[in-house]
Amino acid sequence: MSDVIALGCGLVGKFVIKKLVERGLEVTVVDLKIADEIAKMDGVNPIEGDVFELIESLPKQKIAINMLPGRIGNEIRPKLLEAGHDIVDLAFTLEDPAQHLDLAQKNNSVLLWDVGIAPGLSNMLVKMAYDELENVDCVHIKVGGNPAQKDSEWSYMAPFSPSDVIEEYTRPARIVENSETVIVPALSERHMIEVDNHGEMEAFLTDGLRSILDSFSAKEMKEFTVRWPGHIDKWIEEGKYMQEQDLLQAWKFDDDKEEFTWLEVKANNSDSKLRWMVYDNGLNGDSSMARTTGLVTAACTILFVEKGPLNGCDLKPGIYAPENLSGESVNFILDYLRQNGVEIKQS
Repeated sequence: MSDVIALGCGLVGKFVIKKLVERGLEVTVVDLKIADEIAKMDGVNPIEGDVFELIESLPKQKIAINMLPGRIGNEIRPKLLEAGHDIVDLAFTLEDPAQHLDLAQKNNSVLLWDVGIAPGLSNMLVKMAYDELENVDCVHIKVGGNPAQKDSEWSYMAPFSPSDVIEEYTRPARIVENSETVIVPALSERHMIEVDNHGEMEAFLTDGLRSILDSFSAKEMKEFTVRWPGHIDKWIEEGKYMQEQDLLQAWKFDDDKEEFTWLEVKANNSDSKLRWMVYDNGLNGDSSMARTTGLVTAACTILFVEKGPLNGCDLKPGIYAPENLSGESVNFILDYLRQNGVEIKQS
């Protein structure tokens, strides 16, 4: 009998499944197509097919990981809750899972959403800043997964669902200015920054604060995506007019190219400043974004399986964002990333 049901077996999903099997867990994997490297692993029960057609036949009241693309991942949430699953949810969606609160409580289920690097780990670091500083005036989050070198084309590869990247570039961004939540166009406030180990890159606003907007108060809160200079100019001039399939091909991930993921979280008040830097450039053939995102997802899943969302994570049936996890749970997740070679520095 499987310990975990994993929905989705893309670049990040494959990595998460590998880490869970390494931990000694049995995983049922559901996707339209499952790569042989996963399907043939000891500890994996592969089920190929449409998740909506298969969902009713899966065991009830398990730990389920939603790693489907956002458009599909949102639709599967109520079905997972109705089956009584406790859910670790990585599907990046415009829709707020909190709309399913009554359903979660009715079925004695927990859904923990946005369990990636940003949103996800970034939320946890913001929580740590509030715990340490008590009051915070300003929060800035900057994050990007990019090739290690700029090229003459897009200088970018999509490490997760490319359709979700397109939504990042088109979805208006919610930020906090003068203590008020405001909505601004995506790609606003473009400016150059210095990125550890790589030099000058470009940052621009995207809609990555999400639950942080409701969980914390500050005079200013913003989340920026980071790309090589020229990438967004090319998007504005060409990308927004291209067929999505052509764009997905142009952004196809190339395993042979060196790449890295960088996250910076800054928080300050009138007396103190805190900065966290998270950095990874891949390991053993696994991309940095698969690792930094997938290790957070895997750590949350391990917490749910080994400690239980109710007792070990101090959660009650309901819908939770990453910053709702206990300090002990957050420390477990940070330690798990460090143990797996991700660089995390606080200053």
